[in-house]
Amino acid sequence: MLVIELKDLDKSYGAVKALKGLSLKVPKGSIFGLLGPNGAGKTTTLRILCTLLAPDTGEVSVAGFNALTDPRSVRQSLGYVAQEVAIDKILTGRELLELQGDLYHLRFEEKEGRIEELISKLEMEEWIDRRCGTYSGGMRRRLDLASGLLHQPQLLVLDEPTVGLDIESRSTIWQLLRELNDKGTTVLLSSHYLEEVEALSNQLAIIDAGKVIAQGSPEDLKRQLGGDRVTLKVREFSDKNESEAVRDLLKNLDGVRQVVINNAQGFSLNLVVDDENVLPHLREKLDRANFKVFALSHSRPSLDDVYLQATGRTLLDAELDVASKRDVKLESKKAMR
Repeated sequence: MLVIELKDLDKSYGAVKALKGLSLKVPKGSIFGLLGPNGAGKTTTLRILCTLLAPDTGEVSVAGFNALTDPRSVRQSLGYVAQEVAIDKILTGRELLELQGDLYHLRFEEKEGRIEELISKLEMEEWIDRRCGTYSGGMRRRLDLASGLLHQPQLLVLDEPTVGLDIESRSTIWQLLRELNDKGTTVLLSSHYLEEVEALSNQLAIIDAGKVIAQGSPEDLKRQLGGDRVTLKVREFSDKNESEAVRDLLKNLDGVRQVVINNAQGFSLNLVVDDENVLPHLREKLDRANFKVFALSHSRPSLDDVYLQATGRTLLDAELDVASKRDVKLESKKAMR
């Protein structure tokens, strides 16, 4: 059974096309991760399914309701924790939760019980009665999460839930999300943290340039790649000719499926191999050709490998590309002034 179904969503902001025929299916009871760099369309997608934004074209179904014609029912079915935390600085954390409970029309006993439960689960006892204006980023994030959970939604939507948080706060939120999911809550989280999506999600979709380009369980997506990953350098600062010679030497070795030169990392070589048993033969062949191994690492396929296979670049490269374009735009605006 699906709790979210998006079909062929298009959304533009002026000349910028944020979504380009995006389609997505989220099974009920899953922790579903949206993985992609900033600017990929993740936040726009979440805002549309939470009825905060209307698509230019497409269909949106959430918890069995049409989000475009019955937004009220959709809002009652979900809790939304946005990327930017917006909390009244004058109220205490407890007062803010009381207000949130009233907005959801919770009965007094139910509201008070839920507030105490969430204060305990999110470890907010020491500071919940202080004014929100004194809170750190981690405290504000926990309070914002509590607000989204107060009415016990069947779907919890989180946009970059742990960005900027310390390890302790991140661990607390991860544990709560797992507990909620164990009790039947569907969790949809958007993140550009590979380790977060891999640690929490049992289903995920990779979004790039406004489209879903891969979807499935993390293990299935990694299994589809096949083979282990090896990163190799024969010299600390290899040149292109030397790396090409090593590539040509190894590409026909039994057990080696692929050899690619990574120009972004000093002409290191990325290999896909059958398994770790290939490594001794690889070293032997290099020795015979008088190439000494400067650095070699071996690993199983990761989500970054999945992202690389789907998009042709790593997630870090995608983030750097988005950041560089943003910097260029800022410089252009400053120059126009």
